[in-house]
Amino acid sequence: MTSISVLVAEDHPLLAAAIVELLERTAGVAVLAVARTGAEALERAQQEAISVLLTNYRLPDMSGVAVATAIRAASPETAVVFHTADESETAMLDAIDAGAGAFLTRSATADQYVEAVRRAALGEVLIPAALFARAISRQSRLAAEQGQRSKLLAEFTPRELDVLRTLAEGHDTSTIANELGIALHTVEWHLRHVIEKLGVHSKLQAVVAAARLGIIEI
Repeated sequence: MTSISVLVAEDHPLLAAAIVELLERTAGVAVLAVARTGAEALERAQQEAISVLLTNYRLPDMSGVAVATAIRAASPETAVVFHTADESETAMLDAIDAGAGAFLTRSATADQYVEAVRRAALGEVLIPAALFARAISRQSRLAAEQGQRSKLLAEFTPRELDVLRTLAEGHDTSTIANELGIALHTVEWHLRHVIEKLGVHSKLQAVVAAARLGIIEI
């Protein structure tokens, strides 16, 4: 059986020791090194051929995503297994973008760790179904919001965006008029159109809706 060489990137000594002991007891798996930081992991990956990088999502000096991305850029055949206490959709999507073959939460069993390493080394993907469904749902939602944002941005005039951004800074209509050097009735005219285009009923709702869609920053 071809040995699966593993680089463990984990800064918690007890957890790292437990992972190493588990993998070293697994036939066909060899732990080449344990890195306590992302920089150390990158250095070790340059020195030895790694079949699987098993990394914490968060390391003291950089994210596991950054480590995985850098290692795979130099060695695309290296598989990546993330383990983390962060079960957010963002963490999972970041891990997938970095080439994750598996995404383990801290509730994962010893058998799941072993299976993840073995299957990742074979080029397979092992992602918890519930987390994957949540991630896809979030991705679809964000895509829809991005589409809505692009459509709305195309509908807004530059002056309407100026008025909206100034409104988001907490200014009243008189101050907005002074800030932009336009008449008060012109500000009110622009605000009516902004509110109508966003499908809301007030200036405050307009600011909130625009911020949620990423049209403005507050």
